Amino acid sequence: MGLIENVERGLEKLVTSVFRGSGSAEVKPVEIATRLRNQMDAKSLTISQARTLAPNHFNIRLGDDDFARAREWGAPMARELCTTALDHAKSQGYTLTGAVEVNFRKDSELKPGSFEIDASTSEDSVPEAQQAPAAPPAPPAPPRAAAKMQPVLDISGQRFALNHPSIVLGRSADTDIPIEDPGVSRRHLKIEQRGTSTWAVDLGSTNGSYVNGRKIVGESELHDGSNIAMGQTRIVFRLLPQTQGDRA
Repeated sequence: MGLIENVERGLEKLVTSVFRGSGSAEVKPVEIATRLRNQMDAKSLTISQARTLAPNHFNIRLGDDDFARAREWGAPMARELCTTALDHAKSQGYTLTGAVEVNFRKDSELKPGSFEIDASTSEDSVPEAQQAPAAPPAPPAPPRAAAKMQPVLDISGQRFALNHPSIVLGRSADTDIPIEDPGVSRRHLKIEQRGTSTWAVDLGSTNGSYVNGRKIVGESELHDGSNIAMGQTRIVFRLLPQTQGDRA
C-alpha cells in the first residue's frame, strides 16, 4: 500500500489546491484515484486465465467551475492519475492495450464538487509526442535507363547490325550487304537511319521492294518486326539490344 499512498498524497497536493472552491463542495483527490481504479476493475475483461484486459483511456468530466480550475494544473494531475492507473494494472496483473491517457472534459450538467470518469480500452491512446517517429520512406529507386535498341536486319537467319546512317543492299559486290538473288537489282534497296526512325528506300529496282506485302513507292518507314521482300529474298527488320547484332 506504500506506493498507492505516495501517489494519493501527490494527488492530494495537486487536486486540493486546484479544486477547492469558496464553498464547501470540492473534488476529493482520493475519490478521483479510487474511482479510476474502480472503473478499471469494473470494465476489465478476462481473455484467458493468464490475461485480463483493463481500460487505459480515461475522460474525467468536470463541471464548469471545476474544469476552469483544472486547466491550471491539468497536465501534472493527469500524469499523477496515469501513474495511479499503471500501478493498479501492475498490482492486479491487468494487460493494457496501449499507453495510459487521462483527459479532462467539461460537462456543464455536473455540479461543483462532482465528477464522472469514462473509461475505455484504446490501442491508439499514445500521445503524439510519445509515439516513435515513423521510419523515413525508402528513397525511390533510381530510374532504370532505357535499353538502347540496335536496328538489325535478319536475312536468312543471319543478323546485320545497322551501324551507319545508310546501308545499301543489292546483287553487286560493292554494296554494303550483297544479296545473291537473280531477282535483286545490283543496287536494289537502301536502309536509312533518321534520328530514331528507320526507312527503306527503293533505289529504282527492276522488280521493286515490298514492306509487309505493300510495294514501296519511294520510301517506307520500318518498325520492329517489319518484313521486307526483294526478289526471292525475305528480310525481317528488328530492334534488339545492341549486343545482339552480328555484323555492321
